[in-house]
Amino acid sequence: MRIGIVSCVVVLLGGTAIAQDVTPEPGLELNAARAELGKRLFYDTRLSGDTSLSCASCHQPDKAFTDGAALSAAYTGAAHFRNTPTLANAGFRDAWLHDGRLGTNLNDVAREMITETYLMNMDMRIMQERLKQDPIYVEMFATAGMSEPSNGGARNALMDFVKTIQSRNAPIDTGEMSAAAQRGQGIFEGKGGCASCHAGVRFTDDRPHNTGVPNNPEIWTDAERHSAFVTYAKFFGVPNYMNLREDLGAYVRNRRDGTRRSFLTPTLRELTWTAPYMHNGIFATLEEVVDFYDAGGGDDPLKDESLRPLGLVPSEKDDLIAFLESLSGDSFDTEAYVWREDDYDYSLIENWRDVPN
Repeated sequence: MRIGIVSCVVVLLGGTAIAQDVTPEPGLELNAARAELGKRLFYDTRLSGDTSLSCASCHQPDKAFTDGAALSAAYTGAAHFRNTPTLANAGFRDAWLHDGRLGTNLNDVAREMITETYLMNMDMRIMQERLKQDPIYVEMFATAGMSEPSNGGARNALMDFVKTIQSRNAPIDTGEMSAAAQRGQGIFEGKGGCASCHAGVRFTDDRPHNTGVPNNPEIWTDAERHSAFVTYAKFFGVPNYMNLREDLGAYVRNRRDGTRRSFLTPTLRELTWTAPYMHNGIFATLEEVVDFYDAGGGDDPLKDESLRPLGLVPSEKDDLIAFLESLSGDSFDTEAYVWREDDYDYSLIENWRDVPN
């Protein structure tokens, strides 16, 4: 597998650097024992207040760590107002969440996902006690160089596990793109102008843009989704939030009118696994997405000036879709990502008692 310029993940394991397959530039450093702990935490429903949800409830490995829904689920009594983004290659992101309100610190991301009332609604003091009562967690925390289960340690472990979720064997990386995909790459980089925002090895600039994506009306017609939206908007001080009928996106970060309805450019990696598309799941298929951008995006007075009608003919659309499909690799639904209680075996980690913190 190749993603852009070849580099390797360095896993700190008893002082030995182990090169995993091949990963995007730049390489990531992670603690192997801590990542194994993070994997168990990721699939554990005890990280939610009423033990009904785990991280994997919305980030499912067979869907490239999304959930296949237009708008994601949420904590009991609520429902989310945005689409679940993929975690593939997320360790390389420069900003998090569709509005980009969280930066590169995955520890902060884990904290918000676990504690937010409409997400997992967990009091971290309670979570820490739950972890301390599990002898497997007690041993795994010790293995990872931590004296006992702790909230900060749990978030760091989740961070290291997420770093292991990386694309593998996509045709664009293996040199096995079809002729149609190769033609589509030319459209992507040329006539389509897609590469101006979907840049780099992850095909994103990690910046917000307004492309005129239409609103998903379910956010306001569904009482539970609207409740979650109101909670979010009130917390960020959005004016007139009770009467608001649009997702303001990156506006919550800076209150600049020009950023209204702007959302981070999503990665195009693994998109054959991650339908439906856009921050609100409004488009069900890649064909719909291509038609949307061929028309020059949606109708919004703040729309990015670079968007314009493309005039693609049907064969060009087909080639462009073939290229987009070439950006997806192996499914993540493998033993490496599925936690089973009886699978834990410390022998999988060489010299595990010597793993540094």
